[in-house]
Amino acid sequence: MHGIFIIDKPVGPSSHDVVARVRRATGIKRVGHTGTLDPMATGVLVLPAGRATRLARFLGAGEKVYEATFRLGTATDTYDATGRPAPWADALETAAAIRPLDTIARADVEAALAEFRGSIRQSPPPFSAKRVAGTRAYALARRRAPVAPPPVVVTVHEIELLAFEGTRVSVRIVSSPGFYVRSLGHDLGVRLGCGAHAEAIRRTRSGGFGIEVAVPLDTIEAEGLDAVERLVPMADLLPQFPGVVLTEQGARRAAHGNAIRPADVAGRVDGLAQAGGPVRLLDREGGLLGIAEPGTGPALHPVVVLV
Repeated sequence: MHGIFIIDKPVGPSSHDVVARVRRATGIKRVGHTGTLDPMATGVLVLPAGRATRLARFLGAGEKVYEATFRLGTATDTYDATGRPAPWADALETAAAIRPLDTIARADVEAALAEFRGSIRQSPPPFSAKRVAGTRAYALARRRAPVAPPPVVVTVHEIELLAFEGTRVSVRIVSSPGFYVRSLGHDLGVRLGCGAHAEAIRRTRSGGFGIEVAVPLDTIEAEGLDAVERLVPMADLLPQFPGVVLTEQGARRAAHGNAIRPADVAGRVDGLAQAGGPVRLLDREGGLLGIAEPGTGPALHPVVVLV
């Protein structure tokens, strides 16, 4: 009952809805998620279960890959197709003059997209889970209260124009966690001077987990208790982190959150010498005992204990 489900989320339910439905279907009480997907978005949603919920911040820290389609010509209050038409021209100081759609060429779209590559300051959508003065932005937006979530720094590693057909722009994006695809579509419409919103969003990868290994939500619900066989086991999680195999004494120290000394290490996994971040703590059978971080000196300090 410990590990992760990799769900191919359908259009409609929120991430919290998916968590609740997986709990009901499998009978596992402790199920979480590692990063939300909008209700209108589909694709990879990583759900840790049991003790794996303690690893959520590490599991959600990897790059995200999206494929999205933006519709030019109309901005909405939600930044996607579920919202109502809304003003956009005053959204950014860099807003261009309003342009007829038939004057926008593929080269214009490619030039505008290039402005979003690298580290940028991005304003989350008004309808988002970001907190504004302690209140979720979407709660304020539903009351028609002014909402301006503070911008955050995000990184766009890659952005590729897949297609430009009429009023539709299709892109592939590789980004850091915390990136809002809806905001990209809205801001692209501002840059182009025509307004835009997200028409479809699909996450094809979250960290090391791709859409090819994701399981449809209705499959999990149909299988019920048998769906626990689809859990990715704890021993297979976070393979990108180097690891150490602990002695029996070291395993006991890790279980109590005590520092791991050189004498507690029975063997090492390649890459430990270069570790500047998290390290997996393993037992002699390869089971994952916890996550530690290097401190001063040779000791490793457990930050997550799984036993």
